[in-house]
Amino acid sequence: MLGLVRESVFAHYFGNGALADAWRAGLRIPNVIQNLLGEGSLSASFIPVYVRLLEEGRERDAGRVAGAVLGLLCLVAGLLAAAGAWGAPFLAGIIAPGFADDARAEILASLLPILFPMVALLVVSAWALGILNSHRRFFVSYVAPALWNVAIITAVLAGAAWGLMGLDLLLAMAWGALGGGALQLLFQLPFAAPHLKGVVPSFGRGVTALREVVRNFVPLVAARGAVNLSALLDVFLASLLAEAAVSMMGYAQTLYLLPISLFGMSIAAAELPELSRDRVAGLEAVRERTRGAVTKVLFWLIPSAAGYVFFGGEVTAFLRILPSGEFGAGDAAAVGMLLAAYAVGLPASGTSRVISSAFYALGDTRTPARIAYLRIAVSASAGAALMFPLDNWIVGGFAMGAAGLAVGSTMGAWLELYLLGGRLGQRLPGRVLTGGPVWRCLAAAAVATLAGLGAGALMPAVHPLAQAAAVLLPFGLTYLGITGAMGISPVKLRRGSR
Repeated sequence: MLGLVRESVFAHYFGNGALADAWRAGLRIPNVIQNLLGEGSLSASFIPVYVRLLEEGRERDAGRVAGAVLGLLCLVAGLLAAAGAWGAPFLAGIIAPGFADDARAEILASLLPILFPMVALLVVSAWALGILNSHRRFFVSYVAPALWNVAIITAVLAGAAWGLMGLDLLLAMAWGALGGGALQLLFQLPFAAPHLKGVVPSFGRGVTALREVVRNFVPLVAARGAVNLSALLDVFLASLLAEAAVSMMGYAQTLYLLPISLFGMSIAAAELPELSRDRVAGLEAVRERTRGAVTKVLFWLIPSAAGYVFFGGEVTAFLRILPSGEFGAGDAAAVGMLLAAYAVGLPASGTSRVISSAFYALGDTRTPARIAYLRIAVSASAGAALMFPLDNWIVGGFAMGAAGLAVGSTMGAWLELYLLGGRLGQRLPGRVLTGGPVWRCLAAAAVATLAGLGAGALMPAVHPLAQAAAVLLPFGLTYLGITGAMGISPVKLRRGSR
């Protein structure tokens, strides 16, 4: 949620333009390291091994594994961050070739030496998150990123109050992000400390269990590499479109990821340690827990997708919390259209994260990796084919070529879910994806959408935030009321479909 506030502050001061394009591209490039080495890959390879050792009473071996993982992470992340900062101009030209003929390339090159060290800190922070999650301490590790957002917001507001503008203000934002990365790591350490007895950083010599972590980590990096390849391809292709395509995609993707982070990723992260424990109990236990997690995720993501598709303009009003600024009605309309294109794939993306966690708990990291690369190929091909024709479509004064990339992403997301669900069904007894609760959620979302549309039609012209509240509140309350009346809720769905 603080990320949404961060985006609103960013929109107020930078809107859609050259500075915003450069920031989006600059943040994306070092994030490749974070995503490859950080939370997703590290948790899925490290937590199952670490938890198993703890469950077997081998606390000393668990500590040695944790120390070896920490030492290797610090070494690899540090080297990659240093190389990225040194090669900033070269990387800028490769990732965003469309920036080469204007000032965006120089702006991007000035941001990367600050953002790469930030990512090294965030990667080590992911190690602390893995320790805490393994000991069922979820709140601290997922509150910590709030400090990163707070640091960025504070840096921008303080810089603006100091009189900074343009590139100087953007650089202040980058330094705030670096400071936020340090805060995120330092905040977790006191809470992780009680679980770090016997943990000594090392390079893993003589740590037998580390081999399993590394063996699982390599295909996971391959899978995350596919995800990052997709993100980098988006930046690469969007840089070839009209100015503001990269920045508009950034706004839309942040809103798109909000419900996935709140519901999909949080449930997947919470279930991974438990799925790893259930693996000892048998495949039936893994299936039941996976089914329950999927239905919980879809309970929230189905209405989120409907809300984004039909009320994208109202949702983007939250990017205009601050009065006036650089982000106007035209910006909101264009970002809302992009958001609708992404949102169609929202339930598929969130569900795939949960199903992937089931594969990781079963010790299979290769299947999600192979399917991820196929998804990327489909997404990139479809997006590249659609983006240039759609660049002639104007919404709010902006060319909408980026909508082609969003449609390609949606197609890839549904393909990934279809293939993951089929492969998991071959591994586990019985069905994992069931239709009963899902159909009821779809019906409730349809009625809630009609309620929101009716409320919007009755509203006079008011402030965008008031309009958003008048539409989204009836939509959300109607959905919750209908699902409650139908006998489905997150609590009742906890054990899966009935």
